[in-house]
Amino acid sequence: MQLMMRTWTAVLGALLLAPLASAGVLPDDRADVLYHRYDGGGVVIDGPSLLVRKKFADKVSVAANYYVDLVSSASIDVVSTASPYKEERTQYSVTADYLRGKSTYSAGYISSSESDYDAKTWYAGVSQDMFGDLTTISFSFKRGNNDIFRNIGGGKDPTFQRASDTRSYAVGITQVLTRSLIGIANFEVISDEGYLNSPYRSVRYFDPSDPKGYTYQGEVYPNTRTSNAASLKLNYFLPWRASLNGWYRFYTDSWGVNAHTGEVSYTQPAWDRWTFTGSLRYYKQDAADFYADLFPRRNYANFLARDKELSTFTALTFGIGASYDFRIARLPWVEKAQANLRYNFMTISYDDFRDVRASVAVPGTEPLYKLDASIYQVFLSIWF
Repeated sequence: MQLMMRTWTAVLGALLLAPLASAGVLPDDRADVLYHRYDGGGVVIDGPSLLVRKKFADKVSVAANYYVDLVSSASIDVVSTASPYKEERTQYSVTADYLRGKSTYSAGYISSSESDYDAKTWYAGVSQDMFGDLTTISFSFKRGNNDIFRNIGGGKDPTFQRASDTRSYAVGITQVLTRSLIGIANFEVISDEGYLNSPYRSVRYFDPSDPKGYTYQGEVYPNTRTSNAASLKLNYFLPWRASLNGWYRFYTDSWGVNAHTGEVSYTQPAWDRWTFTGSLRYYKQDAADFYADLFPRRNYANFLARDKELSTFTALTFGIGASYDFRIARLPWVEKAQANLRYNFMTISYDDFRDVRASVAVPGTEPLYKLDASIYQVFLSIWF
């Protein structure tokens, strides 16, 4: 499966890997039913998700999640070297929080399975309130084990099985700066080791003997990758019950990828039961050291990549959302309910990844690729 798909599904599942509670506060009992859909660049990913959270004795909170991705892909990566395909990814997870005084201890497990990729992730963390509850410090560790396979002829290739391992260390601090302003800073180190590329993706290189002027060979990646990410978020609460948020994140890794992300969002309650949100996110990254759209020759370097997610590109995402609070009179055990609708439009412009579907006389002069995608989320939450 392509990195873009894994990235999108990871965005939806990221909250399951984080502590469900801030220090000193356990989450409310609630259930969430979600439908999500990503449609862009020849890829459609959609499916349902169900999340249930329950407290016990005001000391322990447990959450369980079931999540499905139905993937249909005819993206530019696929159609250039392979055939369109469909597959399903199923994910189960359970997380728990234990509250003791001003400390919260968290742990979680996620299992994700698809026809050519199995992933298991463990999570543990602790957060502590300090200085009159104005400061919260958190630490976490995450460990993931992945098994990678290759599908051929409708089944797994019995000669191909690889593995990778991921470890993540994170520290964060939340600080109440004024009555209206909260600051959140996080720093994370991620270490990946093992088979880190796709068994399906290829790179292209000049080949005068081919009618197109180029041909393909398999990608070759390093078997280690170390990433560092630092972020800062500011939440400002406005006098008219609204809030304005700003977020910046810097990412760098040992492959030479440097990325900047900036986001601003605005939240406005209205008419007692409605809440509206709007956001704008900007993302820019540099290419990996061993990336190229077209290599001079076969086996040009020790490492070779043509994954567009390792290229130089810029992305803009515009988002809007609305939520409506209501009661269910026939269900007295439901304290309140909320319906949510969110829509994001994302556009990505690639600086050095070209659309090989175009016919040109000279390889490497094809038009640069651009991707537009729509992302939908519809979900219902109930508190009980």
